[in-house]
Amino acid sequence: MPEKFRELMNQDFTALAEVATAWTRMAEALLEAQEESYQRVSAPLIAADWTGRAATSGLRSMEVAQSILHTAAINMTLMATALRRASRTMQIAQVKLRSAVEGAEADGFTVREDGWVQPRELDPEMRNDPDYERLSQAANAGLGEYRRQIEQAVADATSAAGTAAGVLRDVDWFAFDKEYGRTTALELAARMGARLDIGANVEDIPGDGSPDANARWWNGMSQSQREAYLLYFPAEVGTLDGLPTADRDIANRRALDALLEEYAAREHTHGIHDDTAYAGLNHLREQLDLAAGAEGDKQLYLLGFDTSHDGQYVLAQGNPDTAAHTAILVPGTGTAMTSAGGQIARIDQMQTAASERVVGDDETVAVISWLGYDAPEIPSGVATTGRADSGASDLRNFTAGLETARGGRDTHLTVVGHSYGSTMVGAADKGGDGLGADDIIALGSPGMSVDHASDLHIDPDRLWIGAADDDNVVNLLSGWTLGAEPHEQGFGAREMYVDTSGHSGYWNEGSKSLENIGRIIAGMEPGTGAPGR
Repeated sequence: MPEKFRELMNQDFTALAEVATAWTRMAEALLEAQEESYQRVSAPLIAADWTGRAATSGLRSMEVAQSILHTAAINMTLMATALRRASRTMQIAQVKLRSAVEGAEADGFTVREDGWVQPRELDPEMRNDPDYERLSQAANAGLGEYRRQIEQAVADATSAAGTAAGVLRDVDWFAFDKEYGRTTALELAARMGARLDIGANVEDIPGDGSPDANARWWNGMSQSQREAYLLYFPAEVGTLDGLPTADRDIANRRALDALLEEYAAREHTHGIHDDTAYAGLNHLREQLDLAAGAEGDKQLYLLGFDTSHDGQYVLAQGNPDTAAHTAILVPGTGTAMTSAGGQIARIDQMQTAASERVVGDDETVAVISWLGYDAPEIPSGVATTGRADSGASDLRNFTAGLETARGGRDTHLTVVGHSYGSTMVGAADKGGDGLGADDIIALGSPGMSVDHASDLHIDPDRLWIGAADDDNVVNLLSGWTLGAEPHEQGFGAREMYVDTSGHSGYWNEGSKSLENIGRIIAGMEPGTGAPGR
């Protein structure tokens, strides 16, 4: 203990704090450089549809460079946190050590250079006194406590230094400048969460919490703690309903990039499912790239994704946290992650149709493509409500999460189900507390998993059924195994006038069908098809 005792007594922590600050600033600069590289270089080239061999090579090189910047930022942040935590713990230990030494000396004890507290000696002439032992013990009362305090302070400082050294040793310096290093860095952060107080521990992330519980956990942290979770555990944070849209977007984009790197690193070992998942993830990334630089209500937010089954995703165009009107489109049969481009085009049409009809100039519209369930394939899965029932609670949690993230702000919510997506919407709205929607639209519905509109939570007067005369899904499949025929008068819903043809024509540009979808999203009554209506 002698060397460590004297070192702790005299330690100046200024240099350690400066190093930690330097690492933090470097990490921040790297993250800024990554974002600037993407926004100013990659995104414009992608948006300009740059193609060819040079484009493939150039864009790939930029992607690798941006990944390296993120990898280094994660590692530097982790090292800075380790140094800062060690410095703080050792400074506390130093204060306790100096206090123990000062207390011991004030009580007349002598503290040697090696930190050993010597007992007080009585007058040698008293050795033959029968009370010598008792008097000696009384004179040295507290000696053991001072020794314990000094030893404990040195032990605390030594332990803190050892923990920080362990973190620094565990950082994979070989992966520091490699594209695949980001996965290694994230894995290290997860391991270090339990060993080192980095302000973010994966075990503290709510598992099956409600949207309200998730929001309380998130809002109960400081901004630096939230940033730590976004940096170290993006995949876990991105799944939490009830968190702000902007934060979930950051988390999910980082998780998407990390997963793409993982798939790319083992591409030669892919099976059929991995190939499908990799194609879906790349398509999703491409759609986000195409929208890079979009502003206002045209900005895309990635609110979730999953590679299970055929791939699932949740994308918002416009921020539902701030929008006056929000719509959710739930697609139907055959939809997968690779269909995201077509679904984005649809929600863009819906947003435009609604935005043209909102009352206030400052009212914004957000529209969400929600493929948060395993949409059935043809012919399997479409004859039962099984897929819809399985995803019902997820859709309810999502809409409840939107309400939580809005913070009680009064807004208008419309949920739109197309084809089997309307079955999904019906299954979700009939259970629990329903979807909390102001309006529900069912387009080309084969059934909403109920026998009557009154079986749902939505007011039947706010349930709109759109069915084209020649929609074969409506004409041939409704009324069989997915519930009663929604377009029939006895079902109890209201008709939404359509003037389009077929099962997927409801979004045709310039049609009354699309106009009426927009009117309902904007909180208006749909038109009847009569002149001027």
